[in-house]
Amino acid sequence: MTKRNIKPSRFKKFGLFFLASSMGVSPLLGLSEAFAQTSLSQLIQSNWTVTVNSAADGEYTPDEQLTLREAIAFSNGELAVEELSDAEQALLTPSATPRIVFALPTGDTHIQLQTLLPDVIKAGLEIDGSSQAGYIQSTESKQIAPPIIALSPAPEQEVFRGLTLAADNISVKGLSLYGFTSKHKATATTPPADIFIVHQGLAKRRKQENEQDLEKFKLKENSDRPEPPQGIIIEQNWLGIKPDGSMPSQTSAFGVSVFNSQGVTVRQNRISHHDGSAIITGHRAHNLVVENNEIIGNGLAGMPDAIRLEGDISNSLVKDNLICGNDGSAIYLFKPDGSVSIEENDIRFNGRRLRRSAIYLMGNEHQVKDNQIHHQTGPGVTVTAYPKSEKNLITNNQFGHLEGLSIDLVTRRHVGVADYQRGDGVNVARRDTGNRTLDTGNRAINTPEFLSDEFLLFGKSLTVNGIAEPNSTVSLYKVTGEGTQGPLTEAIADITASSKGEFEVTLSDMHAGDRISAISSHADFG
Repeated sequence: MTKRNIKPSRFKKFGLFFLASSMGVSPLLGLSEAFAQTSLSQLIQSNWTVTVNSAADGEYTPDEQLTLREAIAFSNGELAVEELSDAEQALLTPSATPRIVFALPTGDTHIQLQTLLPDVIKAGLEIDGSSQAGYIQSTESKQIAPPIIALSPAPEQEVFRGLTLAADNISVKGLSLYGFTSKHKATATTPPADIFIVHQGLAKRRKQENEQDLEKFKLKENSDRPEPPQGIIIEQNWLGIKPDGSMPSQTSAFGVSVFNSQGVTVRQNRISHHDGSAIITGHRAHNLVVENNEIIGNGLAGMPDAIRLEGDISNSLVKDNLICGNDGSAIYLFKPDGSVSIEENDIRFNGRRLRRSAIYLMGNEHQVKDNQIHHQTGPGVTVTAYPKSEKNLITNNQFGHLEGLSIDLVTRRHVGVADYQRGDGVNVARRDTGNRTLDTGNRAINTPEFLSDEFLLFGKSLTVNGIAEPNSTVSLYKVTGEGTQGPLTEAIADITASSKGEFEVTLSDMHAGDRISAISSHADFG
């Protein structure tokens, strides 16, 4: 495309003061001096609010319409002001924060992509679908407003990603993204997803440099590595769902793929209908926060787990999500580095296609607390022994209607497919030798044992005593459901066992026929 020189009228529109001061020179100096030192693209390089007024997609064209593709390219600095028409330039406004907003015609708000969009490499860029006229912001924290702007591949086009985010502090809000997948080939494509988060490739950043300059920036073993982005926020989007709430005919492969980042927040989104996981991590996902999302009906044709955490997940948090009706585990950890805290989630009716544990843990020092875990075709929480997993604290959770134990510690010799999906059931051997501590997840911490199968009720009080891991915290639960290993339904008391492993507690408000069970937690074991 032939570049166009910006018209003199544009300088009047923005004002001499703005143009000069944005360059760091006094407005009293003439612009001729500025031009002598700076190219036009550099002169206008600043933060802009860019208004997308067309749902069309295609090659960059200076016309009456500014597309999302052009808006991203301009924000990245890949499309210069002088390459835009006067009508497109009128859709640019200087702002303190770089933004892409929408003013699409009513009834024409579906952007159908012909090819991959440019990677978003502008730090701090806000892509705000809630700016479209007619968007009604939810006032309730648990409600996620229906988006108006939708992104999907055009018919008969294979577009395997919706947005690729590769810079700090980007936010994506109020969009519907669906249909992003790739066809099976002899060799795999790079990972498909509605939103893919990764560091900038140095080769891409330097694509306009000559080979001699590029040679200076090649990756070295311990230096010059591209920094992973941090501070990215994905909020109030519908991923895998059309704006009318229906399931698309072509489903996306994954929802949010966090391949490499130092801090991503995924909050208050609806994520459904993906062939694989709603949220998946790769090489690094430090400080990942997944909070207050509705994650429903994912894993339809591939990786079945709603949230799958791999790689380095140090200091991550999964909190206050509804995770329901997914085809495998609600949360599955596979050989991660670092730890995650899983708190206050409503986890129910998962394991629809494959019988799996609701939460499957590998690794060390994870915390699973205050979750509701119900109607699972497998155990509630499973901790594997191989690879080594210890110091995983599982406290104050409520379980119900499980096809397995509330908490299943897998023994080291059980490494079959079923063991890595739903555990291995009741452990018979007690932890009575040093080798036993290596044999089972959480170092084979002993299950508490009551001194009797029945306790006498005096009025509405009774005294319960037993033995457990020395110096551990013993949590007592009321139990409902059939079978000898009924689910841990309601936490009723915590007591500390003595150095000899003895514990005793008096319970009130009990009734004849009530059933109780107990678990032990210890900071050194789990």
